[in-house]
Amino acid sequence: MMDWTRLLAADRLGAPRQADEQPETGRSNYHKDHDRIVFCSPFRRMGRKTQVHPMTENDHVHTRLTHSIEVACVGRSLGVLIGQALHRDLPADIAPYDLGAIVQAACLAHDIGNPPFGHAGEYAIRDWFQRPEHAYLMQNLNADERRDLTTFEGNAQGFRIITQLENHRFEGGLRLTYATLGTTLKYPWTSEHADHRGKFSCYQSEHAQLEQVAQELGLPQLAPGRWARHPLSYLMEAADDICYAILDLEDGIEIGTLPYETAEPVLMKICGGARELLALEVAAAPSVRRKISLLRGKAIDRCVRDVAATFIQHQRRLMQGSYQGDLLNDCPESMRQGIADAKQLARERIFNERRKIEIEVGSFTCLDILLDAFCNAAYQQKVSARMPFRMQRVLDLMEYNAPKKEWPLYESYRRVLDFIGGMTDNYATYLAQQVGGMGR
Repeated sequence: MMDWTRLLAADRLGAPRQADEQPETGRSNYHKDHDRIVFCSPFRRMGRKTQVHPMTENDHVHTRLTHSIEVACVGRSLGVLIGQALHRDLPADIAPYDLGAIVQAACLAHDIGNPPFGHAGEYAIRDWFQRPEHAYLMQNLNADERRDLTTFEGNAQGFRIITQLENHRFEGGLRLTYATLGTTLKYPWTSEHADHRGKFSCYQSEHAQLEQVAQELGLPQLAPGRWARHPLSYLMEAADDICYAILDLEDGIEIGTLPYETAEPVLMKICGGARELLALEVAAAPSVRRKISLLRGKAIDRCVRDVAATFIQHQRRLMQGSYQGDLLNDCPESMRQGIADAKQLARERIFNERRKIEIEVGSFTCLDILLDAFCNAAYQQKVSARMPFRMQRVLDLMEYNAPKKEWPLYESYRRVLDFIGGMTDNYATYLAQQVGGMGR
């Protein structure tokens, strides 16, 4: 059994607590985690990164930033409800709002590692490294390192950002608490254990950090490089699923690919309760946006309460590390089916919108140009006696991210992906035009 005293560890990665350190008034350590994430540059850049609809001109459509903020609101509510329900099992100095702050912070960081162009960007990077013509670039890498590159994962890149790249560079990163770091780990294992979707939360370069987090929190080790999930990570996952299932429909209505009348019965199903009264309230709303706002609020509230109840129901298995699946799938059938219908509707009517497809296809060309330039420059620096001028100028664009000749190639490629993966959609498009000779 996992233990809440260890699971809620407030010590920080890379910053051991001093024996005489006194608690600070005003903000708990977990609230500081929230603030450190909000004020870091990668979080700000999510405002120009794709959630579902890339490079849209409609300001009401979600970006990675607005999505993450909304997920954090839902996550905070879930954490507080669980804290209230379990208050007798928690350490004496932990309040329900501390659990809310932990889940909220983890939700803010859950997409921080996503590359430009959303999931299309992930596929583009994987595709580039998987091509036979690029095999020579990885001939001196071991199998684990090659697998990291050919299965590029936003979750693993996010863990690298918060534990390595930001603030205290390669000395703990943001130096978040172990509790928050554990809650961010949706897949606390390396690429060796990636599932059929290629999901994992840690590259080989951060294996030591993952192991340290798992040891501090007391996460059961299931296999070499694989640990059981932190119980609170299931709340972070549920908050994300709730938001994208409901809010993807809202975006579809906003951009005109989904009629409101088609989405309304699905949202009503998620809301549950007295539908006649809700239908009257919705009918009286003066605009489609107001109707959606009413349904969204009631649907999210119902989901939050059902997920919290499901967490308590499965608490023992969650604490044993034996729980499989996700909390939404174990919620009451009416809500679960409503969420499934919402996701299916989004797949059929929103994800295949023509302009979205056009930009996603174009994103492969954009990232191909960038990866061709920067990965080849990193390789030439390693193997060439004299660096070609163009290649050196390419690396100069990376500034402090630029790899060094003496580094192993795997580390050099990781720095290239830090640079490219951190770009916004707009900057990736601009730089690809410049590097590809198409700029003005």
